[in-house]
Amino acid sequence: MLFVHHFPSSAKKFFQNENFAALLVPPLLILLPAVHSQCIKDQQQSLLHLKKSLQFDQSSCRTPLISWNSSTDCCSWVGVTCTSNGHVVGLDLSRETISGPISGSFANFSNLRVLNLSSNTISGTVPGFFVKFSKLTSLNLSGCSLSGTFPNEIFQVPTLQTIDLSANFKLGGSLPEFPKKIGSLQSLSLSETNFSGSLPDSIGNLKMLSTIDLSNCSFHGSIPSSLFSLPLLSQLNLSHNQFSGELAFSNVSSNLVTLDLSFNNFEGQISVSIFNFRGLQSLNLSSNNFSAFPFNGPQQLKNLTNIDLSYNSLLSLYNGTDSSYSSFPQIDSLNLAANKLGTIPYFLRNQSTLSSVDLSENHIRGKIPHWIWSFDQLSNLNLSCNYLVTLEAPLLDSKVKTVDLHSNQLHGQIPTFLPSAIYLDYSRNNFNSIPSNIGDFLTNTLFFSLSSNNLHGLIPASICIYASNLQILNLSNNSLSGMIPQCLTAMRDLSVLNLARNNLTGSVSNIEVTEDSSLQILEIGGNQLRGKVPKSLAKCTILEVLNIGNNNITDSFPCLLKNISTLRVLILRSNNFYGGTECLNTNGTWSELQIIDLAHNNFSGEIQGILWRTWQKMMDTKNGSLLKTVPTKRNVGSHTKRKLSLVALESPEATNALSCNRLGGPSCRDNSNAISPLEYSVSVIVTSKGFEMELVKILSIFTLIDFSSNNFSGPIPKGMGELKSLRVLNLSRNAFTGEIPSSFGNMRVLESLDLSQNKLSGHIPPQLVKLTYLASLNLSYNQLIGRIPTGNQFSTFPNDSFTGNKGLSGYPLTVDNKAGFPPPPTVNGRPPNSGHHREVNWDLIIVEIGFTFGFGVAVGSLVLCKRWSKWYYKAMYNILLKIFPQLEERIGIHRRHVYINQRWWRR
Repeated sequence: MLFVHHFPSSAKKFFQNENFAALLVPPLLILLPAVHSQCIKDQQQSLLHLKKSLQFDQSSCRTPLISWNSSTDCCSWVGVTCTSNGHVVGLDLSRETISGPISGSFANFSNLRVLNLSSNTISGTVPGFFVKFSKLTSLNLSGCSLSGTFPNEIFQVPTLQTIDLSANFKLGGSLPEFPKKIGSLQSLSLSETNFSGSLPDSIGNLKMLSTIDLSNCSFHGSIPSSLFSLPLLSQLNLSHNQFSGELAFSNVSSNLVTLDLSFNNFEGQISVSIFNFRGLQSLNLSSNNFSAFPFNGPQQLKNLTNIDLSYNSLLSLYNGTDSSYSSFPQIDSLNLAANKLGTIPYFLRNQSTLSSVDLSENHIRGKIPHWIWSFDQLSNLNLSCNYLVTLEAPLLDSKVKTVDLHSNQLHGQIPTFLPSAIYLDYSRNNFNSIPSNIGDFLTNTLFFSLSSNNLHGLIPASICIYASNLQILNLSNNSLSGMIPQCLTAMRDLSVLNLARNNLTGSVSNIEVTEDSSLQILEIGGNQLRGKVPKSLAKCTILEVLNIGNNNITDSFPCLLKNISTLRVLILRSNNFYGGTECLNTNGTWSELQIIDLAHNNFSGEIQGILWRTWQKMMDTKNGSLLKTVPTKRNVGSHTKRKLSLVALESPEATNALSCNRLGGPSCRDNSNAISPLEYSVSVIVTSKGFEMELVKILSIFTLIDFSSNNFSGPIPKGMGELKSLRVLNLSRNAFTGEIPSSFGNMRVLESLDLSQNKLSGHIPPQLVKLTYLASLNLSYNQLIGRIPTGNQFSTFPNDSFTGNKGLSGYPLTVDNKAGFPPPPTVNGRPPNSGHHREVNWDLIIVEIGFTFGFGVAVGSLVLCKRWSKWYYKAMYNILLKIFPQLEERIGIHRRHVYINQRWWRR
């Protein structure tokens, strides 16, 4: 019996039962005092044998099971629990860096009541000998690397009270039928596994079940009604599965506290019977296809505090009387995002405990009511992605902490009644002016975005004078003019400054950065700035993104940036940069660089190897796969945090989750109701596959080099083929000479290659055929020769990819290389002479044979037959005289020669 101390008398009776004592999960086992009795010798030997049979991760810095040695009592060893008579009944080996399969030596401990192997890197399948553990009450194998099919018989071990197999992504199986007499199971967790199939109706026989977590699995079908009637059920999570049908609840458990059925395929109306769960506190039905919810029913749920109905098809809410609204329960959190609501729910007016409201991505029009700002507890309000046009007066100071109004139709002056807000997103509206004293109202603000409005005028200096806590400031895509306030870049805590795509003027050289700068992202591209790259940028030792493209900057290559090892994106395009790109006396590297865009400048000279040989991010073969991290099932768009790690999308339209988040600010789709004030989406415009596109976020696997439209010369370095993770390479419109390096065939994930309008010569390397991801190729207007390689992607490239190379031939060019002619005609999709047998055109051949035969007979007769020759000559002579009579006079003097010839003919 385990010793239990300091428990109330009512609880001691519970814990004195050995089965329930063994149920205590591992964290509690560690806290329980060890039993001071000598463990049985054979038990000690079995444990030492078990330790010897286990495999451990050799890379770990810790020594696993160091206390397990023969000189001490095994009941005192870490992770070992004994009964009073020295029998081992509990093993907690969690986080012991165990690797390899589950050792067969565990079979020697068939009397175990608690076994915890969680958070190891155990591989292989789950052995069937656990079925013989007739006293086992708790089995925890969560967070391992188990695979295969889990033995169904283990679920039916009659003593088991808790089973946790969660976070084993490759472990599959299904739930068996449960007999009526197997009522011990209290907690079942299979979340984030590959379990599938339908839930058996016999799950209702598990009368002791209080917690069920089957989230992130592959279960399907309808949910058996017996599950909802379990008398002790308090936590039920079936989210992220494929359950379907309509929901109806009868004979339900009144003890259910949390119900999560999100991310399934339920549809239709939500039945009022859901309010039979009288103890319900949290209800999550998001991401289904429900069309209606009975909002006149929640008043029956006195304990309900959290409601999440987001991402459904709810058209409208119940419009009842004021009395029905007053009886609506006081809730803390309401999420109705991404439905089809046309108005703000009126019942919210009578709420006093609301802390979070999300009504984003609906069809709400008109005014934002002034009463919505008056809640004392309200912390988060998200009304983004609607059709709201104005804020209803009066606007009294509000205590709301995070406010997201982006992607509406709000207009006028930027509102200044939220002095407590730490997060303000007003982007993608129609605001036209910024108050000069705006900084006075941003003293607590960390995130402030006004991007994509119609803002004119100067950037108020009050922002950097009074808004000293700002970490993220986004004023991009407006019509702001004047100079960049010097104090702006000098703000110590500012991590992101985005002023791109405005009408800002002045010298960029005036930008001053402090020694302790926190700047990680600086975007000032798309303005009218001049001067040279500020030398103070060298102080930005943690800078990740620098975009100064599309300005009037005149300078040499900014070698001062080479010492910034964190740089990931460098945009210098469309300026007046000149000279070479070689940086002498610089030891810095750009090992994290993903995007470098030098296009449309005046750079010249050869590309030196030192420029790109340190770009490890583009050489990393791990990034050669489409994704280097395994996503969880139906992963919802998570946000980038303070570190501002750059995540990935290829275009703004790549995901609906970011459809209203193209220019900074949070995604509308978020798992949590709270919005972190430290989120930011990097927006970079690049040219890929011949099109200009905007990257809203920068995927860790997206890599690009664009040196187009410069004066680079010399050969293309063969070593560029080492950039095996490169996605886009554009060297067009330069003066490169020599051959295309065959090493380019090593860039297996390359999607776009543009080498057009250079002076490249030689053959097209056949190794390029290996680039199966290549979707865009342009080799036009060079001096290439030979036949175009065939196979894989090359058969899909158009004529324009090769035109302007006089020495090239082969498909899609014509044989004589006259660009612009269509490919040869086809018969049933194939060339006329394709295949192993050539068809014979007998009509043509008969005509040719007839002509040849007739010509041969005529000529042969003239040569071999004298009579035929004489007749032929006289006939032709007479015909000519009839046509031309004057010939008689001219050829009279020659008649004698004719007679002589006639006499010769007679011989």
